[in-house]
Amino acid sequence: MSDKAIYENPLISRYASREMQENFGEEKKIRLWRRLWVALAESEMELGLPITAEQVAELKSHVDDIDFEKAEMLEKSTRHDVMAHIKAFGLAAPNAAGIIHLGATSCFVDCNADLLIMKDGLGIVLKKLVNVMDKLKKFALRYKDVPTLGFTHLQPAQLTTVGKRATLWLQDLMLDYESLKNLLVRFRMRGVKGTTGTQASFLELFDGDGEKVKELERHVMQKLGCRNVYGVTGQTYPRKFDYAVLNVLSGIAQSAYKFSNDIRLLQSMKEVEEPFEQTQIGSSAMAYKRNPMRCERMGSLARYLISLPVNAAMTAGTQWFERTLDDSANRRIVLAQAFLTADAVLELYLNVADGLVVYEKTIAKHVAAELPFMATENILMECVKAGGDRQELHERIRVLSMEAAKIVKEEGGENDLLTRIERDPMFQAVHGKLGDIVDAKKFIGRAPAQTEEFISSEIEPILVLNRRFLGATGEVRV
Repeated sequence: MSDKAIYENPLISRYASREMQENFGEEKKIRLWRRLWVALAESEMELGLPITAEQVAELKSHVDDIDFEKAEMLEKSTRHDVMAHIKAFGLAAPNAAGIIHLGATSCFVDCNADLLIMKDGLGIVLKKLVNVMDKLKKFALRYKDVPTLGFTHLQPAQLTTVGKRATLWLQDLMLDYESLKNLLVRFRMRGVKGTTGTQASFLELFDGDGEKVKELERHVMQKLGCRNVYGVTGQTYPRKFDYAVLNVLSGIAQSAYKFSNDIRLLQSMKEVEEPFEQTQIGSSAMAYKRNPMRCERMGSLARYLISLPVNAAMTAGTQWFERTLDDSANRRIVLAQAFLTADAVLELYLNVADGLVVYEKTIAKHVAAELPFMATENILMECVKAGGDRQELHERIRVLSMEAAKIVKEEGGENDLLTRIERDPMFQAVHGKLGDIVDAKKFIGRAPAQTEEFISSEIEPILVLNRRFLGATGEVRV
């Protein structure tokens, strides 16, 4: 049978980075389980339980010596993944087999490892997020002075600039960054809590000495580089944390979706394009097409990610008492899928933001087609200042505007409103001045200054704080 005969997860085969794939790989998870078992055994030894330094050393020497085939065979007979790996670890370190997992429940390794994996996953997301911000910052500053049509209701509105529009994308990502950082600040481990969270088994091991039980948790967590733990748990850490994580990832997807749609619309207008490679094919039928496939893929993946938090919310809401196991199979799928999708979205975002192509002459052409209508108020005011009657001028410019609009809409002609005004004696006060009055840069308000101020005050501090991560590029594999 061909290896293509069975379903492949496209997040693995096509979209997500190797780094994120390995973060959620089985090998990393089981190594973390073994690190947790080593930390537990060593801490129990340090606090006086009958565990020898030789046993701890043997465990440490086999942390990476994982026989996955043996573990899979053991799981088939035990129907329990944690017990299968306890037995496999014991076979690798036989002198320490009897003290592995002493006093613990499966969630000691399962939950704590999941949390560490998600924390690392958030770190990968953060690095890519700030790199996207860095690329958009450069784009915004480069085009901060280039006037472009603003759109409300997808109808031409007051002018903005190409760079100012990019700050809207940047600000969305800044809010995502803040949410992500806040989540990391509040990050906690499950700790060493026992079967239902009461630490009863550890209290028994330490002959009722509660202080030693508390010290055990501190020792284990310090060995893993973690200080904060949940004060109370059931058997698992609160599943609401999974929901909080997926909410942050969903927020990033929302920002990417908005950006991708804006670029798709701009590409349709031939104003801005995503990167298009020399040998890339836009359509199997229409050879001339340059479809925005990267942004379309970004939106497609983002839509999936946006849908996932409700899944975690249902899991959190349906946990019975101290714990029920209907979360397990679900979380194996949804958590990894969410991170892999977020990673894939950011890879695309990085790639597109790094290679955006701006067609300034096309943008200027579109501005010129609409600007005469937008400039009528300025023209009116100039004529009133020269002694004209505001109401008469308003009626006349309305008539001329309708005539020009008819030429544009019904005959497909150019907007000749300025020519009509230049010829009309009622507007003699502005004859010869219209070029200056309708200079597009007079209609962009503080857009260039806003762009500079926002980047200086809001974005640069984030990039300076994360400068060690900058310089990454995004890969589009297929």
